[in-house]
Amino acid sequence: MLLSSIHHVAIICSNYEKSKQFYVDILGLEVIHEEYRKERDSYKLDLRIGDHSQLELFSFPNPPKRPSYPEACGLRHLAFRVDDIQQVCQKLTEHGIEVESIRVDPITNKRYTFFQDPDGLPLELYEE
Repeated sequence: MLLSSIHHVAIICSNYEKSKQFYVDILGLEVIHEEYRKERDSYKLDLRIGDHSQLELFSFPNPPKRPSYPEACGLRHLAFRVDDIQQVCQKLTEHGIEVESIRVDPITNKRYTFFQDPDGLPLELYEE
């Protein structure tokens, strides 16, 4: 096999501070490194997800909006594995984040649901 795992996923946000607060304070991702790149007028924030994955959060001046939800070509959504989907949904709801009803995957019989980040990026919770 050529590929062994996903190292990171990169997201460009429209409001860096709002997205940083969402991913760090609400979702609880750990900050690895944060840097302001003056030549690009851009922040780059590396966040840890579990033991082996990372999320890179970027800010750029005037990024284009996502074409549609969620059926635009390219990344459809980002899914996070969770141990207790009900607990995570409750925490998100307490922070005013709208979460769809929990569904059951007909193939795996695992529970999952969707919510959005501050820019409307579709995010999934998938219970293991």
